[in-house]
Amino acid sequence: MFKIKYLRNFTGLLLLAAANATAQPYPTKPIRLIVPFAPGGGTDITARAIAMKLTEALGQTVVVDNRAGANGTIGADIAAKAPPDGYTFSMISSSHSVNPSIMKKLPYDLVTDLAPITQATTQPYALILHPSVAAKSVKELIALVKAKPNSLNYGSSGTGGLSHLSGALLCSMAGITMTHIPYKGGSPALSDLVGGQIQLLFSTILQAQSQLKGGRVRALAVTTAKRSAGAPDLPTMQEAGVAGYEVAGWYGMVAPLKTPAAIITRINTEAVKALRGPDIKDKLAADGSEPVGSTPEAFGRHIKTEVAKWNKLVKDASIRAE
Repeated sequence: MFKIKYLRNFTGLLLLAAANATAQPYPTKPIRLIVPFAPGGGTDITARAIAMKLTEALGQTVVVDNRAGANGTIGADIAAKAPPDGYTFSMISSSHSVNPSIMKKLPYDLVTDLAPITQATTQPYALILHPSVAAKSVKELIALVKAKPNSLNYGSSGTGGLSHLSGALLCSMAGITMTHIPYKGGSPALSDLVGGQIQLLFSTILQAQSQLKGGRVRALAVTTAKRSAGAPDLPTMQEAGVAGYEVAGWYGMVAPLKTPAAIITRINTEAVKALRGPDIKDKLAADGSEPVGSTPEAFGRHIKTEVAKWNKLVKDASIRAE
């Protein structure tokens, strides 16, 4: 009898201890936010803006940890393999949705190994031309290239990047052929566009801003489904006549798979609140981005759609990594 009573008391103490542990407020220690790219880039700017607001809201420091390499693969892999305890998160970018199509083997699966939290931003590209190109609209450009296939060269920041895929998607959807010239970054590509070595480029509006203002290049349209707040007078590619065309750079936040749903909801709530604040909106505008702040479910659907979209284009256009 005594033994049974003792066991009951002991079991009760264990249940009480478990309940107290469960009831501990979250978070109780600093949180790591991995940025899979070098400091100073758009992903890093967005991450630091969110981290600052999360620190204020959660009462614990959110530390940004830059883990660059392999087009974002190294940092994302660290996050995928981290304990799902709510103390490690990671930023990802649109390039992560392209990687499965152009890299032979990834150490993680973007869809099944990471839990989406929110899409943080969207960023349009602009189709810009050298002034010597005799086209004042996208329709005129398409007609020009159809009349003389491969007569125009379009540059990009590198094979498999969104600026390259933007051009490849235009060729695919419009039924035209142009020659792709890859560069090691957007800046040298823009320099050669200004110099006339190439005729077209899909560039971020921010990067091309000074050249556009100086009349050294001309913009025809933006790649997003909606007009950009940074260039409201520019039509979208869809408005310009390429039905269904859409390319948007983006940054988002993810967690290791099996991170508790309550923690995902908490981080999503605070991150979305931060993204909708005027101060973060201004910081993002400096990088040419616009805030989104989606639900985890919506971001998960977006990731799957992007992976499938780029996988099809990469296969159809026989694009290979450099």
